[in-house]
Amino acid sequence: MPRSSACVAWVQSESGTPPAIGALTGIRVVDFSTRLPGPLATLILAEAGAEVIKIERPDTGDDTRAHKPALAGDGATFALLNRGKRSVAIDLKDADATARLAPLIASADVVVEQFRPGVMDRLGFGYEALRQINPRLIYCSITGYGSTGPLAQAAGHDVNFLAETGMLGLVADGNGAPPLPPALIADVAGGAYPAVMNILLALRLRDRTGEGCHLDIAMCDSLFAMMHWALAQGWATGRWPRRGDERLTGGSPRYQIHRTSDDRFIACSPLEEKFWKNFCAAIGLARAYRDGLHDDASTRAEIARIFAQSTADEWMARFARSEIPCSIVRSPEEAVSSPHFRSRGLFDAQAERDGVAMPALPLPVVRALRVARERAPWPRLGEDNDLIPARLATGGNADDPG
Repeated sequence: MPRSSACVAWVQSESGTPPAIGALTGIRVVDFSTRLPGPLATLILAEAGAEVIKIERPDTGDDTRAHKPALAGDGATFALLNRGKRSVAIDLKDADATARLAPLIASADVVVEQFRPGVMDRLGFGYEALRQINPRLIYCSITGYGSTGPLAQAAGHDVNFLAETGMLGLVADGNGAPPLPPALIADVAGGAYPAVMNILLALRLRDRTGEGCHLDIAMCDSLFAMMHWALAQGWATGRWPRRGDERLTGGSPRYQIHRTSDDRFIACSPLEEKFWKNFCAAIGLARAYRDGLHDDASTRAEIARIFAQSTADEWMARFARSEIPCSIVRSPEEAVSSPHFRSRGLFDAQAERDGVAMPALPLPVVRALRVARERAPWPRLGEDNDLIPARLATGGNADDPG
């Protein structure tokens, strides 16, 4: 693999076409992760040009290969998260697995894994073991609670991480209970994105020192930055946020979601005074409610009553007459058909396999830093096993690829 430590600035062409090589072309990533956080992180690296080699179980591979619905024989989720990667199928518990993967590790820049703390050490693929093979290796571990602390070995999923950090305790539904969030916030914003950011920072530091490092990415740790306002309020005043009762969590009439007469919903955020004045005039809110002569609960109820009298389209036609931050709550199907997102080319790239294709997952990587790869496949399980040697003399059948 060609290596370069030079920093090359790529300028996006007028047509918006990505360059022939990306910001990370020449970087090799060995990815032991499955499901969402790690695969999304390495997908972002792959879109920027890195070569990502996915290490999978020989029998089933990544769990998401079996998820429904399927596309060209694999789970559609797997297809989206693993576009443009390579696949090596090997049983990490085999006695010769470390030796067989050693050449790959020696040539790698980055390793990503998301087992519970200690698992990779027991398998012989922990940071200290791989550092002996490649001292320049950036080794990224993604876990829910981190590699240390009382919860390090606790089982958990996204909703558990949101619960433990207090994020889930900020909001409430109509019955006062925390609602299930609409996205896997911890996996993406607490796991995948911090992993990418820290990998890039570590690569930059390696350019200066020549040394690799171990990145301990705890999804819970990263969630606290998303609650900056709640922490500021609690630490500065001693009054911690009450569930569903703060400015951005349902307590303010200026930040609400309202049901319309046609049973649709409109998200309204006239927080600033100029927007609030425009909003109140557009809906015909009585002066006493505009000026705060009623409490917030009464004002919220009055606005909800007004919204229930007209359809969503009728309200949006009114709001179009002046600057008011209000939006119809759209379904995912409506959103991907939006002229705005279509005009930005968000869904132009394709994940394709065996003549079957669907739009690739939109990622937060600008076109100027990506590789020119509008159509790319996801890997079949073990299709790149030629990257590692067949079983060694001490290890079994040389004709067995996994």
